[in-house]
Amino acid sequence: MGKVTGFKEFERQDEGYTPVKDRVKHYKEFTVPLSDDAITKQGSRCMDCGIPFCHSGCPLGNLIPDFNHMVHQGEWQKASWILHSTNNFPEFTGRLCPAPCEKSCVLGLIEEPVSIENIEKNIVERAFKEGWIKPQPPKLRTGKTIAIVGSGPAGLAAAQQLNRAGHSVTVFERDDELGGLLRYGIPNFKLEKSIIDRRIDILKAEGITFKVNINVGVNYKVKKLKAFDAVVLCGGATERRSLPTLGIDADGVVQAMDFLTQQTKVLFGKEVEDQILATDKHVIVIGGGDTGSDCIGTSNRQGAKSVTNFEIMPKPPGHRSPSTPWPYWPLQLKTSSSHEEGAERNWLINTKEFIKDTHGKLTALKTVNVDWKMVPGERPQLIEIEGTEKIWPCDLALLALGFTGPESTLADQLGIVKDARSNYKADYGKYQTNIPNIFTAGDMRRGQSLIVWAISEGREAARQVDIYLMGKSDLSSKDVAGDLVAL
Repeated sequence: MGKVTGFKEFERQDEGYTPVKDRVKHYKEFTVPLSDDAITKQGSRCMDCGIPFCHSGCPLGNLIPDFNHMVHQGEWQKASWILHSTNNFPEFTGRLCPAPCEKSCVLGLIEEPVSIENIEKNIVERAFKEGWIKPQPPKLRTGKTIAIVGSGPAGLAAAQQLNRAGHSVTVFERDDELGGLLRYGIPNFKLEKSIIDRRIDILKAEGITFKVNINVGVNYKVKKLKAFDAVVLCGGATERRSLPTLGIDADGVVQAMDFLTQQTKVLFGKEVEDQILATDKHVIVIGGGDTGSDCIGTSNRQGAKSVTNFEIMPKPPGHRSPSTPWPYWPLQLKTSSSHEEGAERNWLINTKEFIKDTHGKLTALKTVNVDWKMVPGERPQLIEIEGTEKIWPCDLALLALGFTGPESTLADQLGIVKDARSNYKADYGKYQTNIPNIFTAGDMRRGQSLIVWAISEGREAARQVDIYLMGKSDLSSKDVAGDLVAL
């Protein structure tokens, strides 16, 4: 695929960023795109590797060598057809996916892997620019009605697939805007919301009905769902993890999602009372994942006095760890654009107490350094290192600790069985709950995960719903844009 000798002739080249001093002044995306010629060369790096492990690395099974080859040949429209054949929303994954496909790229054994994610982003942006992405409403309707709860990537993918199968689809979203976590949980500087809106416009034009401010089980009675032939629950994993730490109730200890959501709402003129701001504050972000990184970037844009990041795990190595060999997802240090904008990063540190004044306001954090004791066959044990306690000035502590699972409201009201981790129970590949006409997909079923997994599960669940309703299905994980003829 690509140019046979391309991987030897061209080095990996990634899109750039505008300078830190400029980009922290706004909330817009700040990447500097490569030229078409440069992207073509990146597609040319794709090897004729025989067995493309990138396929297995991608939860969607994207046909990566195929669209890389089309980019190499300058066949951008065909590249778009191929990309959309397995991925409903490459504009999301092309910006936000951690790219497990790249970590399993065969070229990555000897050189920097093919820049698959950036190629994907450029393909879909070219397709929108050229007008190749158009609504594809079904030619016939089946008369079947489907309710989808949640408009995140899993819900949107399931909705588009089922609508294209001819079913009448209604999507319920509890927030005031569509997109789920993409809308308010992802900062605008990583995903401008016009990117969501233009895709929603396509889905509406295809005939999907969207209803916002509808919280099923709260202001919409679950018994109304009986009017639908099938239901797909895609509400995500929204129960936020906290800390069993003294002083956690201090004024200034805030869940990361509240902080991020408020900033995005204010950015778009939404009314937010008593907005949580990092301005002129010593901010400590607890949690070293993507959400923690987003809090760092947002705090810097709000004008924080200082930004510090705590992570309880050890600092990962700079290169792939021997414990996670190719083609597995590597244990490796990740430095995001937000980290580069300014943050003191600390590993193997645990918060012992949130210190507050007599008015209950947060003033500092007490921490202790830790280590992990590894015993074969046993769970790792957290060991505090004596004499390492430290007080850190802090006005705002942001908890970016991930999610424990979905809210139980719907499951309890509908009588849906949950698994040991509180996720809505449905076997992988079937997506059907203990109630035959109710299905579930995405983080609500599998727990906190990646956007690419959510899209994959939404697509696969749609196929199972179609089979349940019709006895068979023409949908598959390889069919969004229709038959890829003339390729």
